[in-house]
Order: sequence, then structure tokens, then C-alpha cells
Amino acid sequence: MTPLKLIALDADDLEILSAHVQDAVLKVKDIVFLPTDNRFALAMNRYDRSGSAGERRQAIMHFERVGVVRQRRIRRDAPEGILNLLAITFKPAEEPGGVISLMFSGGGEIELHVECIEARLTDTGSAWKTPNTPHHPALDDEARPEG
Repeated sequence: MTPLKLIALDADDLEILSAHVQDAVLKVKDIVFLPTDNRFALAMNRYDRSGSAGERRQAIMHFERVGVVRQRRIRRDAPEGILNLLAITFKPAEEPGGVISLMFSGGGEIELHVECIEARLTDTGSAWKTPNTPHHPALDDEARPEG
């Protein structure tokens, strides 16, 4: 499978990017905010749904034009702590800016206050098999046909 390279410049693009990083795992130490560059970045192992079942890939995701970063329930004092990224959302504010939210399992959240949406996701390594397939019982039950 060809490594993924995506760019998000609006809310619809960001939804696509979110779908590709759902269930990514990362360490707290792999999250960085570079305020002088207005860049927020994170390295992750994303679950690749487009390839064979049970594969992960190393990837980098970064956001540009970030002014303020707010975190809730992210233990920065535990750099080896593992986070599971569930979704990325966008709440518009004064056009074209707004707040991008990265939501993690356990209630963790990172808010990025941005001038506009400008995000990139790039795979940086080969895929490898993993026996740990993400499972979302509530979503799986909703998708199951009745009868």
C-alpha cells in the first residue's frame, strides 16, 4: 500500500483526516507545540483501515497557524503515557479561524486555536501487522442491521 499523504484546508478535509487517524496511538512525549513557528505536531502509529486488516503505520500529523493550545486530562508529567486518538473536530469562530479539537479516549482533549485550517498527515514508515484491532461496541451496534 502506498504511504498516505493528506492535507486538510477546510472542515470537510479535516473529517477525512480524522477518519484516517481514528484509533492512532501515541506517547505524550511525541506531542509538540512550536509557538514561534505557530505549529503543533504529533507522531503516531495510526491504524490503517485501507490496507489489510490489522496493520499500523507510523505517521506525522501537524497543524499550522496555531496560536493557542489548551489541554485537558493529558498527563504531560508522564511522557511515556499512551494516548488513543479518537477523533478530530472543528468549531468555527471568526472566519476562517476556529478551534480544532483532538479527542482521546479517557476524556483527554487538546484544543488548537487556529487562524485557519491547515493540517497535514504523512505516513513515515512501512505497515506492520498488529493483533490489536480497534473495537467500538456502541458504533458497531449502530451499524449492525436489525432483524
